[in-house]
Amino acid sequence: MFEAKYSAPEVDLFGERDSPATDDDWLAPVADGPVVATMTLPGSKSITNRELVLSALADSPSRLRAPLHSRDSDNMVQALRSLGTSIDAAPASGDYGDDWIVAPAEELTGSTTIECGLAGTVMRFVPAVAALALGPTVFDADDAARGRPMSGLVSGLQALGVDVDASSGGSLPFTVHGTGSVTGGSLEIDASQSSQFVSGLLLSAPRFDDGIHLRHSGERLPSVPHIEMTLDALRRRGVDAVSDGEGSWRVAPGPIAGRDVRIESDLSNAAPFLAAAVATGGRVTITGWPESTTQVGADLADLLPLFGAQVTVEGDRITVTGPTEISGVDLDLTTGGELAPALAALAALATGPSTIRGIGHIRHHETDRLAALATEINRLGGDVEELDDGLSITPRPLSAGRWLSYHDHRMATAGAIIGLVVEGVRIEDIATTAKTLPEFPTLWRGMVEARSA
Repeated sequence: MFEAKYSAPEVDLFGERDSPATDDDWLAPVADGPVVATMTLPGSKSITNRELVLSALADSPSRLRAPLHSRDSDNMVQALRSLGTSIDAAPASGDYGDDWIVAPAEELTGSTTIECGLAGTVMRFVPAVAALALGPTVFDADDAARGRPMSGLVSGLQALGVDVDASSGGSLPFTVHGTGSVTGGSLEIDASQSSQFVSGLLLSAPRFDDGIHLRHSGERLPSVPHIEMTLDALRRRGVDAVSDGEGSWRVAPGPIAGRDVRIESDLSNAAPFLAAAVATGGRVTITGWPESTTQVGADLADLLPLFGAQVTVEGDRITVTGPTEISGVDLDLTTGGELAPALAALAALATGPSTIRGIGHIRHHETDRLAALATEINRLGGDVEELDDGLSITPRPLSAGRWLSYHDHRMATAGAIIGLVVEGVRIEDIATTAKTLPEFPTLWRGMVEARSA
């Protein structure tokens, strides 16, 4: 009989009381045996929001089939509508909500305020679109997002001649004074803090008079696969978009074609579900797994075996079968930092120490994820040390307690992974998962309860 591990009573840490529970806390379901489940997940947030931007800038309407319906994508829809784009519902092509028909505006118009919420793709992709609109557009966000890095994008737009009022020093809020056109041309920016600075400029670049030749000037460029995703999306719409060297990209001016596109399932959102198989020694299958993709979540097929799991991919199905004991790992996640919270949760449950490197940039995601992961795992009795660009994790027996989410969907799901085998883990603000997967609590509980092989 499988029993939940590390079910010791709640204890004080560092002389402080455990964070008090509230009525809104979500008691993470504990697996009373190896989880066995098959599921299909909603569409990719990264692809959905790129395709929404390109559809808004296209020369004809587009249909997005099985897009993600979440807070991030809804914020993008509202942002583009406020600039004059028509986005209407159409009969659903998938299991998770309507399709979208996107009709570009004859002329983009500003004189509006865009609320970005917590969506990095909105705050970093839409300012260049607003520069192509007529009139001022104010960009603001939730308090938790106002400190996220924006200076690389703001300075880049200013270098292209766009009037950006960024009195806050490059962070939100700021105002883009659009004139209806951007000259474009050669540009150098430091995108060390976020690859979204690059993608945000490349997506609108076909509409710049001279396109763009963009170069990265910093030492390290994180999340390069997300830039490849942007280039791929541009090329699929007939745009001449290439990487012409390390840290250098060219996008030629020209039309962006309308497109009928089916959105791939979100492979990064698959991380906690596949990690559940590893944590419990179970078996989880995700359907709708693409044969080829630019999503970094595809790396899970190579990463999870390092923890001792078996992974098979057959057709459009990936199956992860967990080990009897979880191995410690030494990982470089420079290209896949968004997978770090789920993998750090597994490392905290392993039988040996782990080091996860190359993720210094995730300090600037929805929260400082390195500090948050260390704090929350240690709060439960773990032993995690922050490194300059990662985490050193030494497994310790974990106990019940409250897990704070920091308004970060991936922090919430990391806590749920630990809660599978640690009784009494209470997730603060599980609703934050609505950022990219509103169905997470229901899907997670259903997975835990799906006990038949």
